Amino acid sequence: MGVTSILSLLSGVALFLYGMSVMGDSLKKVAGNKLELILYKLTSTPLKGILLGTAVTAIIQSSSATTVMVVGFVNSGMMKVAQSIGIIMGANIGTSVTGWILCLSYIEGSGGIAQLLSTATISAVVAIIGIIFRMVMKKDSYRHVGEIMLGFAILMFGMQTMSGAVAPLKDSETFRSMLTMFTNPAAGILVGILFTAVLQSASASVGILQALSVTGGISFAVALPIVMGIGVGAACPVLMSAIGTNKNGKRTALIYLLNDLFGMLFWSIVFYTLNAIFHFKFMNVVMTPVYIALMNTVFRAATICILSPFIKYIEKLVYILIKDDEEDLDEQKDFDLLEERFLNYPAIAIAQSHTAMNGMARKARKNLSRSVSLLKKYSDEKYQKIEEKEVLIDKYEDKLGTYLMQLTGKELSGDQTKQVSKFLHTISDFERMGDHALNVARTAKELYDKKIVFSDEARYELNVLIAAMKEIVTSTVQAFSRDDLQMAARIEPLRELIGMLCDELKMRHVDRLQSGKCGISQGFAFNDLLTNIERVSDHCSNVAVAMIELESRNFDTHEYLKSVREMRNTEYKRYFEEYEQKYSIDDFEAWSERQQEKAKMKALLEEQQLQQGRKSKNVGAAETIIPENIDPLEDPLEDTEEN
Repeated sequence: MGVTSILSLLSGVALFLYGMSVMGDSLKKVAGNKLELILYKLTSTPLKGILLGTAVTAIIQSSSATTVMVVGFVNSGMMKVAQSIGIIMGANIGTSVTGWILCLSYIEGSGGIAQLLSTATISAVVAIIGIIFRMVMKKDSYRHVGEIMLGFAILMFGMQTMSGAVAPLKDSETFRSMLTMFTNPAAGILVGILFTAVLQSASASVGILQALSVTGGISFAVALPIVMGIGVGAACPVLMSAIGTNKNGKRTALIYLLNDLFGMLFWSIVFYTLNAIFHFKFMNVVMTPVYIALMNTVFRAATICILSPFIKYIEKLVYILIKDDEEDLDEQKDFDLLEERFLNYPAIAIAQSHTAMNGMARKARKNLSRSVSLLKKYSDEKYQKIEEKEVLIDKYEDKLGTYLMQLTGKELSGDQTKQVSKFLHTISDFERMGDHALNVARTAKELYDKKIVFSDEARYELNVLIAAMKEIVTSTVQAFSRDDLQMAARIEPLRELIGMLCDELKMRHVDRLQSGKCGISQGFAFNDLLTNIERVSDHCSNVAVAMIELESRNFDTHEYLKSVREMRNTEYKRYFEEYEQKYSIDDFEAWSERQQEKAKMKALLEEQQLQQGRKSKNVGAAETIIPENIDPLEDPLEDTEEN
């Protein structure tokens, strides 16, 4: 096979892949969001899921695309892992439809109907209609239909190019002898896996196998193991799409691999065992493009028929392979509390809701702690975890809101109505805290990506403000969890102080910008952080107000806050003065000196540990030289990240 033939083959592969991509993308554009909505809604039973997955994949010509969509649904919490299994199984069958479409490219003839149905004629007609739609039509849907046709024509032309490039190989003894090695099932399966993993498309691999079959050198014994391996190799792009998703997203991607892996193992054992006993005569049958399309479809359909009764066991297996940690189990425990049967017993349902809300509040607090830790030391892993937990917090809001609204339809006492009302008022505040945690994380990512560093003064001011934010959030979560009205009364004074601090810090940062100590990029990021911290404190205040006002049976947030600020009773003033002294922003010089001293201590400790390592292992450990009593405001950004 010369250089020209190799280049022709590669160009055919490129055109084939490009045509398939254009056709699939255009099909999805024509459907809009309908495919996603259909996948989400029509998965009530495994059979429906299989049929749906088959149909959708047959339309968009990619099992990987279907599965990636499903991974996204499961990752967002819109779909359960169990629902996804049927769709993925169906996608395995649906992707075999491409092979039948490709058979059209092998229709040949010199006259009559055969000539009209030849590849050249079909491709030409479709391409002409497609370019007219693409260039002339003004409506987007028609233009996308034109793109579908152009993609199909390119795909068919790519297949023709591949077939033409490999056609001379039918007279090559070297090629024929090389193919005989693939009659070894292990070698054939490995080639199928590797080839498909590189191309990232099962349809492309089957298409190339069909192109090679025109040489007459592909027998049943060669084709079967390669087809088996193609399914496993197609899992590569799906597994890659699961990077960065939560555990359920990873489980969904793993299901795609397990389906094809189990199918390959099962049929390898069964078929080759029977062949060893009965010596099937059809093993040497020469395969044609139609035979390969048929083999691919039968193999995939038979695999799903065998696996479909075991959907529940496949679900259990992926949960065993990707285990939940204690935090995941704790989250699921919170959702399990919201049992619909308890709605007929309001006292129990309210208690369960309170426990679940406590879990939501803790998750919001932890995410805020994670986000500010990124300002000190950024990592993509931590950032992804914050995004994952933000999705979880949204899920809490959805489930709790739905459950509590159902509860309002029941017969409730006055106290129970008050409690449910408090929960409904505070759910959105805890959810918004989670949103602001993600905003802070995004700012930290921007600082890291753009290599923006705050001045020492700005860093000091942020340290003080973040420490105040951590206290108000912790106090709010504790007050809500314990129904502690006395602690709730301490929230508003601290919120007022945080608001004043944010206003003062903005003015100070303007001064630094004018004096050239800080740049514009630093100013935007600094202002974003102040805004998010202030909003967090506002939501904490809302929670505290809901607790206090609903206790007095008179919920009027604005009136309450107005009266509190106007009265400024002795207790309020005492709390405010306590916080004002604790979170002073006028001690920059003292803080700077402490930071320098801390750096010296760290260097001494490292030197001490280095010297200790040079001594005999029998010598006792070095005594620490870091003082035990450290100012809690020394550097809140250095707090250990909460998991």
